[in-house]
Amino acid sequence: MGGIKIEDLRKVYGQGDTAVEALKNVNMYVAPGEVVGLVGPSGSGKSTLLKCLGAIIEPSSGKMTLGDELIYDNGWKIPDLRALRRDRIGFVFQAPYLIPFLDVTDNVALLPMLAGASNEQSRVRALELLTSLDVVHRAKAEPSQLSGGEQQRVSIARALANRPPVILADEPTAPLDSERALGVMRILNAMAKQSNTAIIVVTHDEKIIPTFQRLYHIRDGVTHEEVGEGRTLD
Repeated sequence: MGGIKIEDLRKVYGQGDTAVEALKNVNMYVAPGEVVGLVGPSGSGKSTLLKCLGAIIEPSSGKMTLGDELIYDNGWKIPDLRALRRDRIGFVFQAPYLIPFLDVTDNVALLPMLAGASNEQSRVRALELLTSLDVVHRAKAEPSQLSGGEQQRVSIARALANRPPVILADEPTAPLDSERALGVMRILNAMAKQSNTAIIVVTHDEKIIPTFQRLYHIRDGVTHEEVGEGRTLD
């Protein structure tokens, strides 16, 4: 199967009379090589769902399967959540969060090195990704020397560095104009297919909504699937 699958996921904050059910009945599947949008109003549960998917907070019940492995079944099935986040889940945020005192190559190579790859292997992987994303000419630059679009490309390269089966992108186009926003979506779609990665994009950005072939709307903690326009990005 691969990709990421969520079944009957629930998250409750608090207990008794003060309990708040942030996620009530979430079901999702994103296939390898697919980019899916997740949309919903503020307070609908998007952030909670993203944190559960990223193994940052623990759900209250349900199941999550990553790749072909059941990682959560009414409790975590993975003993080392830090390693899970580092090695098998890529994160792309609204702000790039690049390390300011490392050059572009080292920003991308850091995760493979932390996962145990050699310095040489990590840097080769970093340069491969930077080449694919058309920013290899900035390989020795510091983050402060990059444009906003270049910084976001480097953050995408970093997310792909450990070849994760899933990438979670949280408002990756929010600070960008229409042309650059569509450019980021073009890159995410190309990288999903090239790396066979399932990508979930949380967004409020109306500019990119038409690019998704499938959307999940979340309302009051419940997901509803919708077929999108899937507008070509060529």
